[in-house]
Amino acid sequence: MKNIAVIGLSSFGFYLCKSLSYLGYNIMAVEVKEEIVNQVKPFVRKAVIGDAKDKTFLMKLGITDFDTVVISVGSKLDVSVLITLYMKELNIKNIIAKAVNEDHAKILEKIGATHIVFPERDLAEQMANTISSPNFLKYIPLTEGFSLIEVTPPKEWRGKKLKDLMLRNRYEIQIAMIREIIPERVVIPDGDFILKESDILYIIGSDEHIRSLQKDIG
Repeated sequence: MKNIAVIGLSSFGFYLCKSLSYLGYNIMAVEVKEEIVNQVKPFVRKAVIGDAKDKTFLMKLGITDFDTVVISVGSKLDVSVLITLYMKELNIKNIIAKAVNEDHAKILEKIGATHIVFPERDLAEQMANTISSPNFLKYIPLTEGFSLIEVTPPKEWRGKKLKDLMLRNRYEIQIAMIREIIPERVVIPDGDFILKESDILYIIGSDEHIRSLQKDIG
C-alpha cells in the first residue's frame, strides 16, 4: 500500500485526495486553511493544518515516510519551488509538482521534481480529443511525446481479429490491454483476439501516431 502526501488542497489537490482514497491509498493532506482541511478529512488518513514552507514542520510530520509527495499549491510559484526543493533535499523518491506554465515547469524539473502536471492543460487536451472523436474515451499524456488512449473499437474493427487489422504496422501503436465488459475482465490480447463493440482498448503510442489513428477512426 503506497503512502502519498498531498501538499496544498487547491481544487486539483482536493479531488486528487478523494480519488486516491477510493483507490485505497494511505494519504496525508497538508494545507494552511483550516476549513479546507476539515473538508478533506473524510477522505484521508491524516489531515494537517500547517505551513509547508517550514521544512522542520514537514520533517516532524514524517514526510520522509511517504513514497510519493504531490505538491499542489495553486498559483504560488515561489512556494511550490521551495517545497519541491525541500522534497529533493529530503530524498523523496517521487516528487509530483503542479505547474502553471512552461517556465515554472522547467524550474521545478531542475530542482528535483520527477513528474510535472498541468491539470487544466491536460484536461483541455483530453476534452478536445474526446469531442473530435466519439471513439476516444480518455487521453492521458505519459511522458513528452507519448500518450495512452482509451478507445472503443470503431465499427470497421468490430468482429475482426487484431492481427488482421495490422494496427501496429499501420500506425506504430501498441494495444497494451483490453477491458471486456461482457464478461467483465481485463486481458492482454494476442493476434487472434476478436474485437467486440463492448470492448475498451488501451493503446500506447507517440502523439504523432495517435493523431494519425484519430483521423482515420474519427
